Amino acid sequence: MIQLIPAIDIIGGRCVRLSQGDYTRQQVYNENPLEVAKAFEDSGVTRLHLVDLDGAKASHVVNYKVLEQIAGHTSLTIDFGGGVKSDEDLHIAFESGAHLVTGGSIAVRDRDRFVGWIERYGKERIILGADVRDGKISTGGWLDDSDVEMIPFVRDYMQAGIEQVITTDIARDGMLQGCSVELYRKMLAELPGIYLIAGGGVGSWADIEALQLDWAVSGIASFGTTPYFSTSATNISHCPPSWTPTFRIWATTRSSVGLSAVSMIPSRK
Repeated sequence: MIQLIPAIDIIGGRCVRLSQGDYTRQQVYNENPLEVAKAFEDSGVTRLHLVDLDGAKASHVVNYKVLEQIAGHTSLTIDFGGGVKSDEDLHIAFESGAHLVTGGSIAVRDRDRFVGWIERYGKERIILGADVRDGKISTGGWLDDSDVEMIPFVRDYMQAGIEQVITTDIARDGMLQGCSVELYRKMLAELPGIYLIAGGGVGSWADIEALQLDWAVSGIASFGTTPYFSTSATNISHCPPSWTPTFRIWATTRSSVGLSAVSMIPSRK
């Protein structure tokens, strides 16, 4: 079975896609995120990955009203990221309807605070964001490159209790030219026990097969006549013809239990 989780990236309250994390290279695909979320729900989707790109750039949550609308008018389980840098931001995210929250920049800049969130809310609700450029963690909506090496960074937080980790290879994100298979295999080999949500560049079923996954999470950032993966096994269906093509795929895997992959929600055989 393949579980697909669509992602909606938000700038100015609209659904967008960036190329390689470049805010000057953005495309708007829909003016109404709630409309898109409802369409996903109608197609059988139960989970949504929602990213506040304005918040990531501003270092505080900005598009919480979008989160409120989607949470209030759908039954989707929402994981939210972008701009969650303080206790207040985390409170806003959960109060606005997020079921899970991803922290990336805060994990680099304030380890004690982020570990406190893990201890308070649990590994089931806090996800580590570990987006990478040339092997090192990027922060601030991918605008700032750090000197933090990705593998030791993730290992440290796994020792602190983190289990779910979202990693995007920024150089490939939005390009639909294939994913960083070697990067993700290295993470699985060196970080046993990780729930890895891998993104960046996956644009076809062949890309998912290259990761050798049984489950996948699809962050379809926009919505076209390009085939997209339905929520049932390997079936392929088509989006409404009014939507324009392009999508981003996330794939997940668990290395410690003999599975090729699992969903973001912990799942075991």
